Amino acid sequence: MTVGFILLAARLAPAQTQLGSGAPLVDFALAWDAQWYWLVAYQGYPSELPLTDAGHVAENAWAFMPVYAYLSQAVAALFGASWGVGGVIVSLVSGYLACLALFALLRVRQTEHEAMWAVVFFACGPLAGLFHAGYAESLFLLLLFLALWCVLRRRWWALYPLVIAMGFTRPGILAFALMLGLYGVHRWLRRRADPLPAREIAHIVALGALATAVGFAWQAIAALATGDAGAYLDTELAWRRSWVTTEHFLPTQGWFQGAEIWFSVWGLPAWLAPIAVLLVVAACAAVIAFPRAVRRIGPELRLWSASYLVYLLLVFFPQSSIFRLLVPLSPLWGAVAAVRARGVRPVVLVLCLVGQWWWIWNMYGQGSTFWQIP
Repeated sequence: MTVGFILLAARLAPAQTQLGSGAPLVDFALAWDAQWYWLVAYQGYPSELPLTDAGHVAENAWAFMPVYAYLSQAVAALFGASWGVGGVIVSLVSGYLACLALFALLRVRQTEHEAMWAVVFFACGPLAGLFHAGYAESLFLLLLFLALWCVLRRRWWALYPLVIAMGFTRPGILAFALMLGLYGVHRWLRRRADPLPAREIAHIVALGALATAVGFAWQAIAALATGDAGAYLDTELAWRRSWVTTEHFLPTQGWFQGAEIWFSVWGLPAWLAPIAVLLVVAACAAVIAFPRAVRRIGPELRLWSASYLVYLLLVFFPQSSIFRLLVPLSPLWGAVAAVRARGVRPVVLVLCLVGQWWWIWNMYGQGSTFWQIP
């Protein structure tokens, strides 16, 4: 289905779009940010940061982690193919294995029927096109689901290499560090009902420290390689300058700036923008805290969802990539699958497929400018 949507979007796409009209499937895989992973694989990372005419750090490869780029290159070399082919293979295989990992993860707390429906929603979801694109999301999701399964099953030793691999695949490991901290507090508060031996305390603390260190390691590596202490943050801000003029990173600032921009685009009063941000935060907190279906997925996955949303609130600037950045919340499909009202699941599946076409068509079929970047 997803491949059909991609080919249809390519056939209908105007010539002036990112892909052009009638583009082959491999062009889809290499579109937009996939080109940066390709650049990392073939040229590595710049030792000198590129600058714009205004003297600001320009967009460059330091914004992209190395694991997916080099793994795709290794797979491509194994098959004697181009990087794009290797990237598609890694994404497809990772996506398939992520489905299996998600099923195993949800089966810890939910029925087989619910877990299977959750996997169907995940595999057919609005962002299923990522399983065919040269992006690191599929690989990160596989590692994330395995890591969360380790937490639920308390397989602490297996979690150490997963934390390191996640941290150098794509940003987000700091959210996992926060989740481990909250999980440790949760276990401590419930230690009478659920004993918390000293060895588990040691693992939780050590893994939280490791995840935190890995989360900041890429900034340190970029600083050492370029001689610029702010290399990574300045690189990330380079993308934000397409929307706003900003010289410094401040937590949560991006959401309020972005809300003002979007409210202006939509013709809404600017004073409503910060209120809307606060209402969205409150709504997300309520969704994770109260519905019975969400509670069925267990405290660990709810803590992960809350931690990741806090992470996005602190660091992200809301624009078209928000849909892709919400994909690590995929364990919440288990909550959707747990809703037992008659007819809900087929309706959700249809909405998933409609959303899938909408995303592929708008981001790839019609994508031609910075506010259509997937």
